[in-house]
Amino acid sequence: MESGPPHLSPVPGTEAIPHHHPHPGVPGMPMPPQMMPMTTPVGLQAIYQACRRLYADQPNPLQVTAVVKYWLGGPDPLDYISMYSNPGDPNRGIPAHWHYVSFGLSDLYGDGRVHEYTGPEGPSGFGFELTIRLKKETGETAPPTWPAALMQTLARYVFQSGEESNHNVLCAGDHVSWHNALDSSESRIQHMLMAEDPLLQSIMSPMGTINFIQIIGVTAEELQAAQRWNGPGILELLRNVPVAGGPWLLTDMRRGETIFEKDPQLQEVVERGIETEGSNLSGVSAKCSWEEMEDSREEREESEETVRQRITPHESEQIKAELRRGLMGQHGSGAAGFGTGAGADWTDHVNHNTDRERKDSLSSSGSTEEVKPGELQRSQTMDAVHVKINKEAGTLLPLVMRGRLKHGRHFTFKDVSGNSAITFVSPRVMGAIADESHPYASRGPWLQVLIPEDFLEAVIKDLEELSSTEELVVPKQYRWREKGLTISILPDDW
Repeated sequence: MESGPPHLSPVPGTEAIPHHHPHPGVPGMPMPPQMMPMTTPVGLQAIYQACRRLYADQPNPLQVTAVVKYWLGGPDPLDYISMYSNPGDPNRGIPAHWHYVSFGLSDLYGDGRVHEYTGPEGPSGFGFELTIRLKKETGETAPPTWPAALMQTLARYVFQSGEESNHNVLCAGDHVSWHNALDSSESRIQHMLMAEDPLLQSIMSPMGTINFIQIIGVTAEELQAAQRWNGPGILELLRNVPVAGGPWLLTDMRRGETIFEKDPQLQEVVERGIETEGSNLSGVSAKCSWEEMEDSREEREESEETVRQRITPHESEQIKAELRRGLMGQHGSGAAGFGTGAGADWTDHVNHNTDRERKDSLSSSGSTEEVKPGELQRSQTMDAVHVKINKEAGTLLPLVMRGRLKHGRHFTFKDVSGNSAITFVSPRVMGAIADESHPYASRGPWLQVLIPEDFLEAVIKDLEELSSTEELVVPKQYRWREKGLTISILPDDW
């Protein structure tokens, strides 16, 4: 069984009860933790103070609390979720809504019961708390509690990654594939993007910095656009469409139209963004395989014996670790997960927004997971290869070439059965086993295909027809004989 990040799935509810929780007073200047009264959680104070600046008229908001606290063995990492009533701003078209704020991803206590206390200079706990702004229903007088269950599930995901690895810290621009209505209804709002809360600014607590990351519910089409382009770009589009979020990025579970249905020209904005900035989608699961072309294989087999085998779970983790080293963001989010494009996610349901200005690599000293030399089978090079990909995944090839390789990045198709992995790389990707002298190289079942820049434009032109999925008839084969590369697009059930 393949190991890796946990599979995220919606839960029907978290065992929690709404109640009023008294807020402790907040001194003008935070005292060191050791000077605070034992009964006063200083991390809670810092967050309460930030909320009071926005909601001075709600000193004791309705809260949801975990029945058994995480630090007492309970399953829910968030001790509390406060629920505030926000009137919105009618002059700016911002409707009334419920504002949810979590307590527990940051260090609330400073005594080591949940997070290790490392001082006030760095992040407090994981360095962030979650928020949601949910549009009020007509006549609604009490906030729904399903957002609290959603926040607890995301918090469990973060905690399961571990504080030291920091892999699953959520940051503005990240997206989460959920594949179910966030409130378990028939709503089209079935996925999430992450943004900075527009009104709750970063704060300094006695235990460190706390950012407030807001969850925004989006449709499948909007998630796909964020995966194909990037999260921040789609967030900006949502801000400019009042019914889809507006300036404060509200979630409206009754929203029936996507931003692209509301304004078809926005799809052109996404395509231009991919062309000029590239794509953040780094890989998908697929039905795929590869083989060395006959002439190339016969020549090489004169000197060595080839052994092909299924990718073991250990090798799969090593491949992901090497890929992960090229996807490390500068914002501290750790390894970037693979977004859903044509099939289930490979590594993650959370896709982290990567630094678009950073040069991509398949090997970096910044990795938190090291692959020791020789752990994978030794590399071998080939003169010609034949790549086979199913139709659904194959339709991403134009995006792979235009949005990834053209911008100096890489992209991986990982076979759902675990038999192979195929990574297309740019010559600008550092640490690849393929290079311009040997563009086709493998380690066991993992193939790397390097597309030189003088060859890339021809590949983009030839594969562009794959974007028109309705007109695409398969099987279809593309062959660049002088380059030794053949790509076959096969039916999804092959």
